[in-house]
Amino acid sequence: MEIRVILEKQEDGGYTAYVPSLPGCISQGDTKKEALDNIKEAVELYLEADDNEVIVYEGEVTTINV
Repeated sequence: MEIRVILEKQEDGGYTAYVPSLPGCISQGDTKKEALDNIKEAVELYLEADDNEVIVYEGEVTTINV
């Protein structure tokens, strides 16, 4: 999966990374690489379903194009 990440250089050093499509998914690092590694982990945790968040639907699952 590809996801758009915004990297912002901070005045006091380091970088802030966030994902506009995932509200509240933000991280930081001292280098670009560290910030990207950290935001990757944050995205994985953001998208990971918790047992109490899983909703089971009994109906038919399908997709549509819009």
